[in-house]
Amino acid sequence: MFLIDSTPPERADAARNRKLILAAANRLIKESGIDALTMDHVAKAACVGVGTVYRRFGDLGGLANELLDEEEIALQQAFLSGPPPLGPGAPPRERVLAFLDALLDRIERQRELLVVAEMAHPGARQAGPPYVVCHLHLATLIRQVDPELDAPYLADAFLALLSPALLQFQTTERAFPVDRIRTAVRALAEAVLT
Repeated sequence: MFLIDSTPPERADAARNRKLILAAANRLIKESGIDALTMDHVAKAACVGVGTVYRRFGDLGGLANELLDEEEIALQQAFLSGPPPLGPGAPPRERVLAFLDALLDRIERQRELLVVAEMAHPGARQAGPPYVVCHLHLATLIRQVDPELDAPYLADAFLALLSPALLQFQTTERAFPVDRIRTAVRALAEAVLT
């Protein structure tokens, strides 16, 4: 498995600009909300040229993905080597439920930013390293629960339930509280894995 915790070596000025841009983007989101996240606004807030932002991140989706890395790395470290039941040491069924809970919590913390990343590159989510790692982990656990289950399909199905765009729709348009979503996802997982 691989973590998204290493950036390629970069020049000192490029590393400095990267930190300035990410800090400015985070500050804009905290102060003015996700709608303030534009390449122009970020460049201005970071005191760099907009070309620098585009060269480093490509587009708004690339910038959003960089802003998401820290949370993604923390989740991956937790399920790979953290304490049970999310980490190793608990029965696989308990680990599946803990993973789905942790993933929902992680998505909720950065849901709007995840939606920006998803919308910038439609269809790229399932091909990206975070999805691939989560899918492999979940499929492995499902296979450990019951080798007869179609683990790859079920992993996709569970991850689809926690799509940031779907969660955005459910929490805003349907006004579902996150606890309702959590309870329903857990009930479905328990039914499938029993």
